[in-house]
Amino acid sequence: MISTAIRLARVGSRAELAAAALLGLGYPCVMLAALIPNLWFFAAACAVTYGADRFLHQRNSYLINRLNKVRAGLSIRFLVRQLLLVLLLARMDLAEQPLFYAAVAGFLLFYGLQAPQGALATLIRLRRGMPVVARNVDLHALRIPDAPPNYLVNRSAEKMLHLDVFAIAGLLVAAGTGTDLYGYAGLGITLVLGTVYILLLVPYLRRSRRVPAPPAVLGAVDNWLREYQPSVVLYFSGSKESAYQVNMWLETLEQSEGRPLVVLRERAIMTQLAPTWLPVLCVPGGTHLMNLDLSSVRVALYAANVGKNIHLLRVPTMKHVFIGHGDSDKIASVNPFSKVYDEVWTAGRAGRDRYALADVGVRDDDIVEVGRPQLAPIRTGSGTPGKPVPTILYAPTWEGWDDNPGNTSLLLAGENIVKRLLKAEKPVRVIYKPHPFTGIRDKKAKAVHDRITAMVNAANVARAAEPRWTKEAADAQAGQAAARAELTRIEGQLAALTAPGRSGGDESEESRVSLADPERLDRAKVLRAEWNDAYWRTFGWWEHKVVTGAEPKLYDCFNESDGMVSDISSVVSDFIASGKPYAVTDSAQLGVEEFKRQNTAVRAAVVLSNSAAELDELLKAVADPAADRLAPARRELKTYLLGPDEPTSIQQFNAAVAALGAKAVARNVGVQQRLSAQEQPGTEPEREPAADPEAATVAADATEPNGAQAPVAR
Repeated sequence: MISTAIRLARVGSRAELAAAALLGLGYPCVMLAALIPNLWFFAAACAVTYGADRFLHQRNSYLINRLNKVRAGLSIRFLVRQLLLVLLLARMDLAEQPLFYAAVAGFLLFYGLQAPQGALATLIRLRRGMPVVARNVDLHALRIPDAPPNYLVNRSAEKMLHLDVFAIAGLLVAAGTGTDLYGYAGLGITLVLGTVYILLLVPYLRRSRRVPAPPAVLGAVDNWLREYQPSVVLYFSGSKESAYQVNMWLETLEQSEGRPLVVLRERAIMTQLAPTWLPVLCVPGGTHLMNLDLSSVRVALYAANVGKNIHLLRVPTMKHVFIGHGDSDKIASVNPFSKVYDEVWTAGRAGRDRYALADVGVRDDDIVEVGRPQLAPIRTGSGTPGKPVPTILYAPTWEGWDDNPGNTSLLLAGENIVKRLLKAEKPVRVIYKPHPFTGIRDKKAKAVHDRITAMVNAANVARAAEPRWTKEAADAQAGQAAARAELTRIEGQLAALTAPGRSGGDESEESRVSLADPERLDRAKVLRAEWNDAYWRTFGWWEHKVVTGAEPKLYDCFNESDGMVSDISSVVSDFIASGKPYAVTDSAQLGVEEFKRQNTAVRAAVVLSNSAAELDELLKAVADPAADRLAPARRELKTYLLGPDEPTSIQQFNAAVAALGAKAVARNVGVQQRLSAQEQPGTEPEREPAADPEAATVAADATEPNGAQAPVAR
């Protein structure tokens, strides 16, 4: 019942539900106390509404947004409380007293102060905004001033309104004691503090405190682009939750040849971007993006098929490539929209064959196999469990945008899978890592996720009480405490290393101060590796774990596991790089043969029905290499899905970038020659240079910025 109430109220936890209930009940109690009248009941009810309101704001509760939509926003709630206090004074026969008139006048004056305070805060925020937000881009010429202190601009309306607590407290004390001085003092403090707040905001309207105007910012960015001359752009647009799709390509781009640049379209992605030395530009406005000087770019890489891609796809001087954010048998991997790109890069032969079978208009000539450079951190399994108790990872994908039962195992099979793993005859450890999108469309998926989480936590409690694990827990206690202390130390060092500027700086200030520091980033990578090692030591090798959030990463969970259960997604294709046994759930009940025929990655998998009765086969293969009958098939499938081990994926990737860049140069030279021929009547235009490496090299000598030769595949 409580979970249903949480879902209906759109709150995130029991605590939020309790706060929402107190807020909803508090105001009727305040009104009742004013009508009775009862001073102490009124004071208690007011305190409850203050506390509940504050708690929900600190949690960024969805309910607060809903209250604004139904005309019960923050300022209205405070005004109602003030009016009810006036009613209380009247009911206490104080309506003819000077204190009553002072209260009415004081609240009206305070309400009047909120308008200039809100206007100033809004104006400051607008004048601090930039059309382009940058990381690792030198914009010192703009002279971007420091941001106003956080205590002035963060939740400014909420802070201003809460200043009325002095007036309300003073008036209540005055009404209770009969000493009007308390009321006057409270009203005075509220009005003085409100005035001071406004005066503190005024200096930040001065020209010296403003961010330069948009034309100046765009001009500075263009100057930097002309100096840097980016040759490869990683372009991304999406929601905050989809940031992992661009993050997975950052390290690959760091290892690429040429001059890389990351272009984002949503400001929310900037806060989710993994640390990198790559220059990053966030350009929310389509017009601003289309006017940026990207003339030096030869190759544009797209990690997702989204509508905003059109703003860069329209540029003909660069070649456009869909690289995706994973290799899987999902229908999204053969999206007909892929026809708009000059090339589609897949990991191995399997991706090429998928497009051929789907027949969605992507030509075989436009498909290039580049491997999966991101898979380098995945360690190959030894064939036997690394710990006394085997670890099985359950990593289901999300429910998707439609109700196809084959999208995820979570809805129909998830609980059965976890139950069977937790109750396996020979004990195993379960790591449950759901997709970050789980539950964003279908609340049933969120409910199943919550039940599985509760199931795993309950199994941990039960396992801890078993005598067979008591000694292990006692022996590991000191080591786990040390690991937790180490984790805290590392997190503190990471926070200091990754903070782009002083505490409280806004995105404009961060654009000025967040310049690449390779030494700091290298140190951060070392610390993250240490963090990952310490994280797994904070609990026992026999303890189940629910892993959500960005850390630890999925590949870290791969390395910690001896086998995996998942769905049709890139998770399966990536896990195949480890060579370890895995199972895939046939949630749509296609049957084993048809399921394997339709999904390449399943060919070397244990296929599970929704009952998960086949899990024993996976567990036997994990525990005993001799029982692992699918090992040869996995080795063969790895090459088919992910490409050969030699040359390395990063070498294949760099060669593909160089070859396509050469084609872009050849195309641009050909266009220029045809335009020149049109300007000289009677001159026959030359043929467009062939897009082979040697011809492109000659063309690059003449057209690459600063006389630099374009990289060419050999």
